[in-house]
Amino acid sequence: MAVGLALVGGTAHAQNLAFSLFERYLDSLRQQAGIPGLAALVSQNGLTEWERGFGQRSIERNLPVLSDTPFPVGGLTQAFSSTLALQCVDGGQATLDDAVSRWVPSSAPDLTLGLLLSHGIPGDGFRYDAARFTQLTPMIEDCFERPIANVVATEILDRLAMRASVPGTDLMLQGNDARAAFDAQVLSRYEGVLDQVATAYRLDRAGRPVRVEQLPAGLNASTGLVTSVRDLGRFASALDDDVLMSQATRTLAWSSRVSAAGKPTPAGLGWFVQSYRGEPLVWQFGSLNDGYSSLLLMLPRRRLVFALLANTDGLSAPFALANGDATVSPFAELFLRTFLP
Repeated sequence: MAVGLALVGGTAHAQNLAFSLFERYLDSLRQQAGIPGLAALVSQNGLTEWERGFGQRSIERNLPVLSDTPFPVGGLTQAFSSTLALQCVDGGQATLDDAVSRWVPSSAPDLTLGLLLSHGIPGDGFRYDAARFTQLTPMIEDCFERPIANVVATEILDRLAMRASVPGTDLMLQGNDARAAFDAQVLSRYEGVLDQVATAYRLDRAGRPVRVEQLPAGLNASTGLVTSVRDLGRFASALDDDVLMSQATRTLAWSSRVSAAGKPTPAGLGWFVQSYRGEPLVWQFGSLNDGYSSLLLMLPRRRLVFALLANTDGLSAPFALANGDATVSPFAELFLRTFLP
């Protein structure tokens, strides 16, 4: 399908037609992928053009997915932590050439902050490594002099009124040291959000969803955030409006890094970057095995955003997104072919 509609300037009738077709095809993809529940949002110029929940956030309780249903987003957390790290670069507390061993003594001596943020390999190349990205955690905590869960909460979630978001599902565990950084009222609100989190599922051999009990997880630079598509829209708009970092730093973050051999890589700083039909495409994804998946696409020139959250790993696990090409995802391709003329 290729409607080829630019949202801005399109007639209301044409927009409604495009979204009606888009909904139908998106829900068909959801069902083909065996995803019980999916939340989606399209925004432009900071305004939500369309948002929708599909299917169920809990099959057992017959509860529908809504636009404010929270989901753990896995590796999409990197977009938030890299934003905080780049705030530190903007503020002069760090540079992209700083060795990561400044904060993680056991780190490779030739691994710089810039390489870490771009999943770069010292010397040459690119290799997505979510586990290595966690080394950004102590850098953020050193810069802000607070635990990373509190930094994410105060510097992004609270600042942008992301009320359906929680910095880690482990905050409700008594004895968790991270709880000390939040007052009782905030913890009570987080508990209410976590009560609404979509249930995790995996598919059995017959393609049927089976409930999965996910253990409470803390937040680090690579994973752990819980949020909704509506809140993701707020985050994307703030980036577009240069609320969270300077325009120059955002441009750098959303530009392809070049290896030591002069070869462009598929990553910026905390983001994947590529071109689609001559348009810059900035994106990030997340995948929690047998549980959740997420996808956030941004077309900066058009200030156009697409956010997806699911309660299986079906948005990410079947596709090699870590190689840096969003178009291998039929969900991404559907959006791009629908809304890019």
